[in-house]
Amino acid sequence: MVAAVVAALAGAALAGAPAPAGAPDRAPAAPVPAAGPLARATGSLDPAAPTSAPGGVAAAPALVHYVGQAFDTCEAPSLDVMRAWRSSPYGAVGIYFGGRGRGCPTQRELTPAWVTSVDAMGWRLLPLFVGSQAPCVNAAAKRPFAIGSSPVSQGTREGGDAVRAAQALGLDVSSPLYLDIEAYDPGDAECAATTLSFVRAWNREVTRLGYVPGYYSSADTGVQDIEAARRAGTKDLPAVMWFARWLGRPALYTESVLQPEAWTPHARIHQYAGNVSETYGGRRVAIDRNAMDAPVARVLPAAVLGGGTTDAARLPDAVRP
Repeated sequence: MVAAVVAALAGAALAGAPAPAGAPDRAPAAPVPAAGPLARATGSLDPAAPTSAPGGVAAAPALVHYVGQAFDTCEAPSLDVMRAWRSSPYGAVGIYFGGRGRGCPTQRELTPAWVTSVDAMGWRLLPLFVGSQAPCVNAAAKRPFAIGSSPVSQGTREGGDAVRAAQALGLDVSSPLYLDIEAYDPGDAECAATTLSFVRAWNREVTRLGYVPGYYSSADTGVQDIEAARRAGTKDLPAVMWFARWLGRPALYTESVLQPEAWTPHARIHQYAGNVSETYGGRRVAIDRNAMDAPVARVLPAAVLGGGTTDAARLPDAVRP
């Protein structure tokens, strides 16, 4: 099941591969090398057709990968904007789907109907969860959401919250859920240790419930600390790394704080520019720019949602409706 997806971090396949280029589209299905951090058998990409596992239990469906350009923006744009932006070079969009630390918590557009509609347009989705933050987080607006004195229990609880929020939008099992940890003081070792404990607990719970734990953070703080933990052999680390370094150009496979073989294959996103505005189809949006070779969400068709939740037959008992 999904636990096998995150069992091997930092496989050596695709080390030094070129950054993605060309027109964005869904990456073609291909076997994933067993050495990779997302190693698993690939299968049908039809969300309505789960594979079979021994004993007649439905197996977790295969991951869907996307290679190309992506953008994220604080609040999910309207369907009219998403239609207009199909003329853009972007093929994937980050959505802030949950978490108490979101900058735009209202998300008026972000509903199951919006998710199925943009998926039908051809967009791929990157679900971002902005929960509790490092106790030494830099941004003053995030300090009210600091991780408390029990980071493991808090991370476990918020991992469950993330899965329930994903289910409510119709994001199927085997979807990546990206935990957003904003930049924090790199010189505070105690803060870093608390944050790592929270992240690992979040990852374990997300994995247990059938989803893939991803991670977004600043390259010089959260990402550097996770990479140090990986080199030390720490378990329960993110399966996908989304690092922010605003160089103005993609450097997906040449980020200095990551070893070349780390988070490969198909497990990296680089946010390379932020707070820029672009216009397509007459619609202007403030965005961050990303280059990626990584998993995207699996969206269940409206007919399968059953009232806006994911397919219960594929979920662990703890989260079935």
